[in-house]
Amino acid sequence: MTSFHAERIFDGSSWHNDAALLVQEGRVHAIRPSADAPEGQQLDGWIIPGLVDLQVNGGGGVLLNNDPTPEGIATICAAHRSQGTTSIMATLITDRPDVTSAAIAAAEVSAGTPGLLGLHLEGPHLALSRKGTHDPALVRAMTDGDLSVLTQAARRLAHLICTVAPESVTPDQIAALSNAGAVVSLGHSDCAHNAAQAGFDAGASMVTHLFNAMSQLGHRQPGLVGAALDDGRIWCGLIADGYHVDDAALRIALRAKAGPARMFLVSDAMSTVGTELPGFTLNGRQIYRRDGRLTLADGTLAGADIALIDAVRYVHKQLGLPLDEAVRLASIYPAQAVGASDLGHLHPGARADFVAVSVDIRAKSVWVAGKATAT
Repeated sequence: MTSFHAERIFDGSSWHNDAALLVQEGRVHAIRPSADAPEGQQLDGWIIPGLVDLQVNGGGGVLLNNDPTPEGIATICAAHRSQGTTSIMATLITDRPDVTSAAIAAAEVSAGTPGLLGLHLEGPHLALSRKGTHDPALVRAMTDGDLSVLTQAARRLAHLICTVAPESVTPDQIAALSNAGAVVSLGHSDCAHNAAQAGFDAGASMVTHLFNAMSQLGHRQPGLVGAALDDGRIWCGLIADGYHVDDAALRIALRAKAGPARMFLVSDAMSTVGTELPGFTLNGRQIYRRDGRLTLADGTLAGADIALIDAVRYVHKQLGLPLDEAVRLASIYPAQAVGASDLGHLHPGARADFVAVSVDIRAKSVWVAGKATAT
């Protein structure tokens, strides 16, 4: 039994003051008042659950599209782990079939890599009208061959998210992916409300980076945004970096979301996280890093230049969310969205992934399965 003492500990539900986190064999055993716990390590900072990021394109100078290998995945995981994100869905955006196959193979081989939760395939089965930074030459409708590759991957990987647009997939294809174990997320779509609902009814349970690259909420045409907010079955990712979504829209969405499914934060991080890189290339195009933004030459946003803890800090400091809810948005809610029941909280039996953060919400030390990692 190992004991970690801190001024405050948040278990995912409640705060415990002057308490100790007890860990046994990599799992949370209990949280007790410090006076009633064994002597152990006194951590500098408040303890919160390890963060869970369902959309991570890169980090540490590596972009998954450019390096779809076990080594690339390990570098990305390490870069985000140092920032307090202890579980990620390594994300491949629209690319060639051979790159997609390589990423699937790399994720399968990397199943034991610390921090890897699974694989998120964002495209290529999207809508050209809402392609964002995705290469239009590679966007295409899903074929029977594509479906076979994805359903097989869903059966082999612990977790797989497939972001698709109703314009490029059928309800039967969505159902097949969901039945195989994939989490189907709608995104990069100009679909009408009824098409989104048909996708949800077929088995889609998530929407990728709400508001960005999708049909918006109108009073007569609610679009994908309206469908996602109104349907209590649907989990929604949000990028909270001050650029992708206006603060007012963030506040409105957080208040409006029907449950029991919830909103959660994603970083949509690119390779720049943890580096001083001025930019990078994606599908042969230059991405520029300026003033906290990543863009193509024409100004189109190309992912985000944040780690997930930056989004937690943003919604807490800028939007005024209570710290406990800000943390839940980046821990237990995304874990629940993909069915990872032992992550994102510090209740008994959970994997002992946790972060000691400063009062200004910055990672000071990170622990995975009860073991310290480099920050």
